[in-house]
Amino acid sequence: MVRRGPAVDPTTTADPPKGAARAAERRGYGVSTERSEGGSRGSSGRPGVPVVARRRSSWRERVHTTLELIRANPTGRITLKIFIAIAGAIVVTVGIALIPLPGPGWLLVIAGLGIWAVEYHWARRLLGFTRRHVHAWTRWATSRSLPVRIVLGAVGLVFLAVVVWLSLKYSLGIDLVARALHYLATH
Repeated sequence: MVRRGPAVDPTTTADPPKGAARAAERRGYGVSTERSEGGSRGSSGRPGVPVVARRRSSWRERVHTTLELIRANPTGRITLKIFIAIAGAIVVTVGIALIPLPGPGWLLVIAGLGIWAVEYHWARRLLGFTRRHVHAWTRWATSRSLPVRIVLGAVGLVFLAVVVWLSLKYSLGIDLVARALHYLATH
């Protein structure tokens, strides 16, 4: 049966100005869909077309919008997943390699999790778990008295010194303790 009229049912589709307004809002623009007084037309020359009021300046929203535009394309979605997986793996691997050395090992591992969390839900949950526990530890440590905090700091410094000593001894063959004891015995 042949039917006359538009092929698309107008009751099921979005009104173009409202759809354009939603798309512009998703892209980080503040949108006004009101018509101006006197029936004047917007900057596009068409009545009822959303007018861009102002652009939000948050860099997080711009990054989110860019990622959404990339994910809108199937090829972009796959490319983004591959790029995020490789970049996160490189940062996590470097961080794991730096854990026994003094430096930002754990910070790089957490940063790699943050990169993976852009695309992978399991990494987002693990990052949230880590963040919650770090905040809980920080709150617990700061709620203690000054002597307890000094003891915690001293334990942390001793742990760091042991890690540096073991790293130098087993990775580079430099035994600082033996050298220090030898120096003290000969001088």
